[in-house]
Amino acid sequence: MIAAGGAVAAGAALTPMVFAAGDSGGTDDSASGSGGSGTTPEKFPATRTEAATGTGEATTAFAASYVGVRWSGARKGAAIRLGNGDWQNLTGGCAAVEDGGTALVAAGDAKVYELKAPGGIDGVRSLAIDTTDGPDRTVRVPSEPTRVRGVGYLSRAAWGADESKRYKDGKVNSPEVYYPLQVITVHHTATPNDDPDPAATVRAMYEYHAITNDWGDIGYHFLIDEAGTVYEGRYSGDDGIPAFDPDGDLVTAFHSVGYNSGALGIALIGNLQEKPPTDAAKASLIRLIKVISRFKGLDPQARVTYTNPVNGTKKDTETVGGHRDYFDTECPGQVMYDLLAEVRSAAARR
Repeated sequence: MIAAGGAVAAGAALTPMVFAAGDSGGTDDSASGSGGSGTTPEKFPATRTEAATGTGEATTAFAASYVGVRWSGARKGAAIRLGNGDWQNLTGGCAAVEDGGTALVAAGDAKVYELKAPGGIDGVRSLAIDTTDGPDRTVRVPSEPTRVRGVGYLSRAAWGADESKRYKDGKVNSPEVYYPLQVITVHHTATPNDDPDPAATVRAMYEYHAITNDWGDIGYHFLIDEAGTVYEGRYSGDDGIPAFDPDGDLVTAFHSVGYNSGALGIALIGNLQEKPPTDAAKASLIRLIKVISRFKGLDPQARVTYTNPVNGTKKDTETVGGHRDYFDTECPGQVMYDLLAEVRSAAARR
């Protein structure tokens, strides 16, 4: 992911003054892109979890919003039953790991679930997650709207991220590393559509990615809900620029195994295998890609050679592609994948 062997145009350093700008295209006077430096205390429900190991039945003291599962061995074959419901085969949806399988399952407030797995799967770990009804915790949230060149977004604080979850044994679990941006990868979260509380889903995904999968943070750089609201994902520093450091390099996240460094991941919240994104979500996706591409010198319609800066792996691909371009997955859903040509064209318009 070092400069892609010249396949990607070199963009100017993505400094705060350049990246943060208003709708008109003029630069914003704020250094970070936030509306101001003040914060206001807001209350969010603390995420409650109960971990279990192995297969069989597990019970929780609370109604679970989601159950995250992680195992070693074969990628497919594990299954879950919520309460007295039917068995569901566990598939990774968007998330993928190198040495086994993983899944995040909407639990529908179940207090009991059961797991089973055939031979070839072991080391099963599960985590019941509740992000809606836990005790209140106070977070300092920016007092004024945050935006990236007119694209409003919710900062990590504004969706209730508990920054302590990035730490393990007193140290940052996945220290931030940065590389030049080469490609943008579109995902869907494969969670239920018509989500009544997408911020709670983002907190559940954060817990699942950071703790269950042991990634140390949420896997995406940005997420977009059905109303078109953009959420800041992977922690990139305290400079106020989401996803990037002050020199314009991209923090490595965890959205596309083997192809993460130098690749920016944007996830649409919901399942877009058979249903298209909402107009609001698609508009926010296009606008975010346009802004990032313009200031990093990318052509959203180009084909490029991605080069992983960590191990030198190369791949000929689209500047703006889908997760399935890099990995055997349905992500970002067939309907969304079929719309990517339209997204590229719209993002490339001046």
